[in-house]
Order: sequence, then structure tokens, then C-alpha cells
Amino acid sequence: MANRLPLHDRHLAAGARFESVGEWELSFAYGQPAEEYRAARNAVGLVDRGHWGVLELTGRDRATFLHALLSNEIKALAPGQGCAATLLDVHGKVQVVVSVWVADDRIFVVTPPSMAQKTAEALDHYLFSEKVAIRDLSDETALLVLVGPKAHETAERVTGARPGEAAWSHVTGKLGDAAVRLVSGGRETGEAEVWIDGPSSEAPRLWDALVAAGARPIGRAAFESLRIEAGTPVLGRDVDESVLLPEIPFASLVSQTKGCYPGQEVVVRIRDRGHVNRMLVGLLVDATASDGARAPSDGAEVLAESAGVGRVTSSTWSFGLERPIALAFVRRQHAAAGSRVEVRVGERTLPASVSELPFIR
Repeated sequence: MANRLPLHDRHLAAGARFESVGEWELSFAYGQPAEEYRAARNAVGLVDRGHWGVLELTGRDRATFLHALLSNEIKALAPGQGCAATLLDVHGKVQVVVSVWVADDRIFVVTPPSMAQKTAEALDHYLFSEKVAIRDLSDETALLVLVGPKAHETAERVTGARPGEAAWSHVTGKLGDAAVRLVSGGRETGEAEVWIDGPSSEAPRLWDALVAAGARPIGRAAFESLRIEAGTPVLGRDVDESVLLPEIPFASLVSQTKGCYPGQEVVVRIRDRGHVNRMLVGLLVDATASDGARAPSDGAEVLAESAGVGRVTSSTWSFGLERPIALAFVRRQHAAAGSRVEVRVGERTLPASVSELPFIR
């Protein structure tokens, strides 16, 4: 049986219809997904990230330790700053994508669902004489995300604090007597985002306060449209341990000037002297609602001149473009924007074109 989020009853009360995603039962929609999508594009939506992981690193060597392992710059980050990064294996393949938030006396590492323990163990594997302690705070933490042009003002109205506009910058605020952390997101939806991190005991009160301030809960149907339109790959669907970092959009995940980290040699060699054989691209399917079109399934084959050249990793109905769109790994020779391909959708094969990412700017 799938795990339920701590705020399951709040989702139920908001009219959620649920679906199983991996180990979790998540909200598919609360009403009409198109209306939830418009709320996020034009005002502010609310997403529950109660199934994500949070690790806390303390000790005097915490920054240098993480800096030596992750793909992005950590050591130079000041309290109140952060970044997105990856942990790679020695072959340059992605083990996990995380966000890093630097506080005065600790660093928080936020992981995708079901990845906190695995990430903690991977970090601990490299821990020798460094003065670093790693603690899993996932069960103690509530994570909610405001999405949309009114995200920052809504967060400030509820907590009295407003993070800077720079991705992963953060400040502390208050919900009553409880301290919360407000973090500007990385625009995975193409919109402004504010993550709110607070004690798990305050999750219901925080949810209620944000809804009362005008944030509309949005389910996976609307969120996936936002995410894929923005061209944001997600771990477990678009990215797994078979994926080389240079095969995906990675500019925000990597420092090109820092010293060694696991997998760096492969990343630099590909950048300077080689290329990857496949790339994650967008696919714009030539079909509309009037055609009875639906999004291709994950794993659907991508064809060029009847030969297989790739596979779909995630797809959705785009409420912004009013047609199916997808992210897909496609052979380099067919990955240029405008290239014509076909995608298997059920018993049909639909024409499609390779699109630059993001689909919507």
C-alpha cells in the first residue's frame, strides 16, 4: 500500500483525487487541472513536498566536505545562499540531484522522494576524518512550495519574511511562535517559487495559513504540465543512474571552475573534447484535443524514418500549448530543434518535432 503524506487529510478536505506514484499516494487534482495550472501561472499555487527528504550537516568541515563531492560550488556560499547540485559516480553518471541551503552553523541538503537515506549513506561513504555529522530530518520537517508570480508576496504575508529573488537564497520567518525557512526555488515550473520548511508539527497550520492567504492547491496533472513546459527533468523518470550529467540540461547544477569531485573528469572531457551520444530534448506532438490526442506513455519509442532513435521519459498534456508534450532521450543526430520524428502513442504513431527547452518562456 502506498504511503500517505502527513497532510493527507488536508488534501482530502480540499477535494483531492489521488494516484500512486512510486511509494506515495499523491494528489492528482483537486478539481479542474486547467484551473490549477492557471492559478500557478497567474497568481499562486501550493504544492505539498512532504515526501521529499531533508538532511542536515553540521561540524566545522561540512562545507569543504560537500564541496569535494557535489558538482556545484559549495565552499564559497555564504549563510542565506544555496544552489542545486548533483552527486555523480566516477563515470559521471547522476546518483541524485539535490538542493543545498547554507545556514549559519549547518547545511541542509534537500533530496527527491525516497532518496534521503540513500544520499546520507552515499555521503557517509566518503566521510573519513572530517568533522561532519549527517542527520536525517525528513520525518521532522514539513516542506511546502508556493508556485506563481504571487509566491513571494504570499510567503511574506503569512510569515513576515521574504527571500531574495536569486535561486536558493533563503531567510527565516515566523508562523506564530514557530520558525520557518523560506527559500526561493530554482524555477522548475518556469514560475517564481518559494519553498517553506518548517517543523512537521506545524504542517497543518502552515497549509491552512497559505490557503487562507489565497494559495490554491495544485495536483500532479497541473504540476507536470508546468514542469515539462519548463523543461525540468526529474529524478526517477527523466534522470537515473544510467544518465551522464552532460546528457541533460545541467548549467545550473555545475561549477566549471571548482576543483575535483567524483565524475568531474568525465564531465570536463565531454565538454572539451567529445560529445554525448544522446540528449534530453523536448518533443512537441502534432496533435490537439480535437484529434483525440493523449500524451505518450513513459518509455514510448521515438522514431525517425521508421528506426528507433530514442524514448520518452515523461510526458503530459500541456495546458499552455494545448497539445501533448514530452521530454525524451534522442540520439544526438536527431536532437536539433526542429528535427522531425514520430512517437508511438498506444496503437498510433504521431508526428512530432524536437523543441528547444523550455517549451514556454
